[in-house]
Amino acid sequence: MNYNVLRYFSVLAQVEHYTVAAARLGISQPSLSSAIHNLETELGGVKLFEKVGRNIRLTDEGKFYRDKVDHALSELHTASVMLRDSKISAPVVIRMGFVSGTLDGLVAKQIRKYAEKNKRIRFHLTESSAESLMDLVRQEKLDMAIVDSTDRDRSLHFRKLHQRDLYVALPADHPLGDRHFLEPQEVVSETQIVFNYNVEKSFREWTTGAPSDENVVCTVDTAQAALDLVAAGVGIAFLPENCVKPHSEVRFIPMKNWHQALYMCILYDKWLEPPVWEFVETIVRSLREAHKDISPDENNRM
Repeated sequence: MNYNVLRYFSVLAQVEHYTVAAARLGISQPSLSSAIHNLETELGGVKLFEKVGRNIRLTDEGKFYRDKVDHALSELHTASVMLRDSKISAPVVIRMGFVSGTLDGLVAKQIRKYAEKNKRIRFHLTESSAESLMDLVRQEKLDMAIVDSTDRDRSLHFRKLHQRDLYVALPADHPLGDRHFLEPQEVVSETQIVFNYNVEKSFREWTTGAPSDENVVCTVDTAQAALDLVAAGVGIAFLPENCVKPHSEVRFIPMKNWHQALYMCILYDKWLEPPVWEFVETIVRSLREAHKDISPDENNRM
């Protein structure tokens, strides 16, 4: 049974005049007459209206049906309003991924500001490697991700944010722990803990020209896990500057002329809800403005 036909019947039952009802509904009188005739046929031939001179009036069956239809239409309207209002007031969840060291500072402040500005906003945050985050974006399990590498997959779109300096984390008693900076060749043979495949791969290709896993003793997904292993003397780890935190058992030494780029990764041609897209633009704009003094091509190895 068609919703519009029930609405036509309800209006006609109110005014009991085809011309007036058709005008109120914005349809032609023949269309209204046909709709009512089809409705009566669908109901088994029950007459809902009867002629009184040149006018019409509801039959007893029509009055019974009017009460039921008006109640049903009222319930449908109420349900529609409730669904619409719930959609308007429902939380908007922004699903963002990030590699270690990118959530602190400016990004965290932007999350706080955005949530304070719009009480509907909720954040679901995921920390992982760039490869895992890109897979989650592809699968539409994340709306966006801040990553430290790009991919040739054309389904993904990358926007460069800025670049960050890289450090080597050494156990506190390491012989090189008192240096002001280190050259790559000085640590290339050290046992390594890899928390970021792209950093480690770039480092080996840069220093030796031939990637090798022989020095890698452990692979982890987060900087904190890497630092815990460095502190235990398992090996060294290469970390971005954002991951450098005071630690009594770890020494952080800058790597000379070695930097890493960060990118905003989203799914190409995917529609994002306006609040989500606005947040993407906010992050891109704020990070670019904060690091606008850095040349995009300056010693960028990633």
